[in-house]
This record gives sequence, C-alpha cells and structure tokens, in this order.
Amino acid sequence: MKLVVRVKLLPTPEQALALEATLHACNEAANWLSGQAYGHQVTSRARLQVMAYTALKARGLSAQPALHVLRKVADAYGTLKANLKAGNLGKPSSKRYTKATGKPISFRKDAAQPYDDRCLSWQTADRTVSLWTVTGRMKNLAFTGQDDQLAVLASHRKGESDLLYRGGQWYLIATCEIDEAEVNAHPASFLGVDMGIVNIASTSTGKRHSGRHLNRRREADRKLRSKLQKKGTKSAKRRAKRHAGKEARRARDINHKISKSIVAEAQRTAQGIALEDLGGIRERARLRKPQRVTLHSWSFRQLGTFIAYKAQRAGIPLVHVDPANTSRECSQCHHVDKRNRPSQAVFTCRSCGFVEHADLNASHNIADRGWMAWVRGAESQAPALALIA
Repeated sequence: MKLVVRVKLLPTPEQALALEATLHACNEAANWLSGQAYGHQVTSRARLQVMAYTALKARGLSAQPALHVLRKVADAYGTLKANLKAGNLGKPSSKRYTKATGKPISFRKDAAQPYDDRCLSWQTADRTVSLWTVTGRMKNLAFTGQDDQLAVLASHRKGESDLLYRGGQWYLIATCEIDEAEVNAHPASFLGVDMGIVNIASTSTGKRHSGRHLNRRREADRKLRSKLQKKGTKSAKRRAKRHAGKEARRARDINHKISKSIVAEAQRTAQGIALEDLGGIRERARLRKPQRVTLHSWSFRQLGTFIAYKAQRAGIPLVHVDPANTSRECSQCHHVDKRNRPSQAVFTCRSCGFVEHADLNASHNIADRGWMAWVRGAESQAPALALIA
C-alpha cells in the first residue's frame, strides 16, 4: 500500500531564497505552458513535449523539471476533462462550466513541484536532502519529522516527492510503498463505529470520543472567523487565513488520534471494523440550522479514510454499511421507529422497551450490518493513498 510522509525542511535563509525562486520559476513555466496548451488546444503530454520542451529548458528549467512541468499541465487538463465528462462542473451552459473552460488553467506561484530521484536524493541517516534548484544543485538541506515517520521514510520510500511551501514553512512530501499485513479472514466479530456531532465516534464496545469540548472550540472559531470576515481589512484577512490553517491541523490531529484508537481496539480484540457509508450525507441529513454548520464543517470523510488506511495497514477487515435507520432501529428486536429517539442521547424501543445510549445502540446496528456484509462477501477496499501527518 502507498503512504505519504511529510517532512519539514530546515533551510538557511540563502537556501530558502533558492527554493522560493525554484518554485516560482516552475509554476511560471507551468502557467506559460497552460496558456500555450489552451491556445493551441493541445493537452496530451506527448504533444506538449514536442511543442514546448525546448522552450521550457530555455526558461531555465533542466531536463527533469521541464518534464515534470509538462506532466503537471497535462494532468491538470486531463482532470478537467474528466470532471467535465462526469458532469461535476454542471451543464455546458452553466456559469461554473463556462468559468472552468473559458480560460487556461492557472497554477499558484507556490504550488507544489514534483521531484524524482534524478533531481532529488535523500540522505536519511544524516537527515539531509540534495535537490535541483534554478541556482544549481542544493546540498545538505536539513529536514526533520517524527521518529516513526522518518523510520518509514528510510525503509519504504519509493517514487516521487513533492516540494511544498505552506504557512511560511517548507516541506517535502514523499511517497512510500509499505507491504500490507495479511488480512484477518476470520474476525471474531465486527466493531461498529457510529459517527456523529455530539460524539465524533462511538464504538460498539461502549467507547465514545466526545466532541463537546471540540464543538465549543469550533463555535469560538466560527465567531472569530465571522468577525474577521466582517472587518475585511488586509490584516484581518491574513489572520483569518492563519487561523483557518490552525483549524484544519487541529481537526486532522484529532481524526488521526481517534482513528488510531479505533484500529488499535479492533486489532486487540481480533475484530473487523464496520463504518457507515456516509456518501451523500450532506444531502440526506435533516438537521436544525445550528447543527448544519457542524455537520458540514467536520471532516467525517477524512476520519473514515484514516480508519480505512490504518485498518488496511494492520490487516483488519473493513466494511461499509448502509446507514439508513441505524439510529432508529432497535439493536435487540430490530424494530424501526423514529419515536425510538426521544432525545439526542436516549434510545427507547417502542416495541420491546430496550433502553440504551442512542449512539451505542446505533454502533451495535452498524456492527451487525458489518458482520452480515462480511458473511455475504461484501468486503470493502481501503483507499490506496493516505497521508501521515
């Protein structure tokens, strides 16, 4: 399986200037090439290489970076074509469709630039890298990261790495190939995981990852964001941008911790993991207005992805089940009635009188459905790529 490890670069001021110049030159070249591709209606990598390879080298790029720019532009137009064909940008007459096709694709000056082993080499023992820049080969560029991630990097790195500038910091994102553990073909049972707003995740063993404290923090974040947006000054916009990054990192960290706990619990008890298929939840959910903001702003998909790739790495079977009525169905007699939920936290079956915490009852239903799906052979496939942050 593929994992992505992000390491933080520690450049000197001179090295930082060279990295900045390199990133800007590559993306300026990509924007120039995108304009040529749009004007000549040429978007395949092979035809772009014939048309513009010499010109890209004349703009200060060496052979491999020029090829990476060619591929980046070709891939961007390939993705656009796929989205247009799938209808993701609306009908040809829509404003969104017209906006996407009415001008060349543009790249931010700080957009990531891919490197391969011909223009970047890792000295993992010394925690340094050597890479191509527009000012020449840069050697002894230091990097750092968590010990477990650096161990994965040293043992399993394979393929390209991306140079990235974000939030005033420089990073390299490296792809690693890790052997998958053998999947447990005979799980004792399934650990059901119910995702929600008050409790971010509740398992069928009774463990709840509460979101009350987090929700208070997020409410304060929303108020600050609204205040800064109303103010509208340059300093307010800069502060809002920095704060948005903090929110995303906090949510990512919490999702990693929750997913790690769930996978460890399943591994310890020799169980599989059953998750709700939350595709389209934004359209299906009927919530009060205050809850809508919470639902649409929390990254449930990210949490599910983290659980999936950690389970795949540990050899834990994973299934996704239909979420319909999991919160209204009695886990004992399977009677379904919306009146079974008199409040957010309480489940009381109108048929058999069974009483339990609502999230725990839902997680039991998810576990049961996961077991039935496994028996029927509906094994889920975990994503092939995920991030370690």
